Amino acid sequence: MTEVQRQHAETKGRYYIRQNGEEAEMTYSITTPTLVIADHTEVPDSFRGTGAGLAMLTQFVADARAEGFKIMPLCPFVNATRKKHPEWADVFAV
Repeated sequence: MTEVQRQHAETKGRYYIRQNGEEAEMTYSITTPTLVIADHTEVPDSFRGTGAGLAMLTQFVADARAEGFKIMPLCPFVNATRKKHPEWADVFAV
């Protein structure tokens, strides 16, 4: 799988993976410098079972720790996955 990349703007951003002409993405909205909302995750069928969603979320968590922000998990995938990873509790605002 190709590496996770990030596009970051003033109020929005996304993590994405491109592979074979397709793209998986996880979008977010920046509410304050210390709170970011995980909005949506979309993974094409061709990516299913590759761990693309988990890879993007793992990078999101690492960036939250490094940059000092909390993630509000409004995206159902992010919310469900964070519950399976109690070691990430420090970066989620729930």
